[in-house]
Order: sequence, then C-alpha cells, then structure tokens
Amino acid sequence: MSTLSSDESPKGTRIFTEEEEALVVKSWNSMKANSGEWGLKFFLKIFEIAPTAKKMFSFLRESTVPVEQNPKLKTHAKSVFVMTCEAAVQLRKAGKVVVRESTLKKLGATHLKYGVVDEHFEVTKYALLETIKEAVPEMWSTEMKNAWGEAFDQLVAAIKSEMKP
Repeated sequence: MSTLSSDESPKGTRIFTEEEEALVVKSWNSMKANSGEWGLKFFLKIFEIAPTAKKMFSFLRESTVPVEQNPKLKTHAKSVFVMTCEAAVQLRKAGKVVVRESTLKKLGATHLKYGVVDEHFEVTKYALLETIKEAVPEMWSTEMKNAWGEAFDQLVAAIKSEMKP
C-alpha cells in the first residue's frame, strides 16, 4: 500500500499538475522569441541582488566590458534561461526534470566546484520569478508564480543530486 499523497511522485517530488504545466507553457511560449534578452535580464537581476555572484564566473572576472555587454554572459544567460524554461515545460510530460544526464552531471560538478549553496539557488529562484513576472505581466498570477517556483525547485533538486565531490 502506497503512502504517497496524490500529488507526489515515487521519488518524493511533487507531480507537476496540468494547470501548472499550462501556465508554464503559455508564459514560456510568450518569452521564447526573446529568450536572449530575458536571459540577460535574469542574470542582471541575480547580480543586482547578489553582486558577489559575478566572481563565480571567470568570463566576468577577466572582462573589461560592462557586465550587460559581455558577450559570454549573454550566451551563458540565454542558455541557462532556455534550459530552465525547457526543463519546466517538460516536467509534467516526463514526470521529472528533463535535462540530458551528461548535462545534469556537468551542472552538478560545476555548481559544486564554484561553491554554490542553497542561498545561491534562492537568489536565482527569486530572480527567475521576477524576470518572468516582468516578461509576462498580463499573465502573471500567484498560480503562475507557484508553478514556475515548483519547476525551478525540481530542477535544483536534480542539480543538487549531482553535486557530489
């Protein structure tokens, strides 16, 4: 006999509901065309909240151009934003975070190497939610905030599971 509640999957992560999926998909479809712009805004929010986070990126430590003009940051920010959003969109279909296993292992190793801790993930989550709120203000709601928050939490759990020394 199972002791799982109806909204939990076997691994203890909450199942992403149809309603949450619809909110995430709708907002991602609206942001996708400008994912580079929104990705950069996402990272600039992180640096606004936690300026020392810039030190975690070698391409920023060694840069002579303003952060918002750094081409490597623009590329990195877009790829992180797209990966985060695509993982969120796939959550219900797959029942888990969908990122290539090799990518997940690399993310775990990189986050471990640079000393990423829970507080960093919290700042990132806040910055992500604020960016999405800014990107789709006409769609934004408590339900959408909760859906994106859940999707992000599940992605972080998957990354943390690979943060092994």
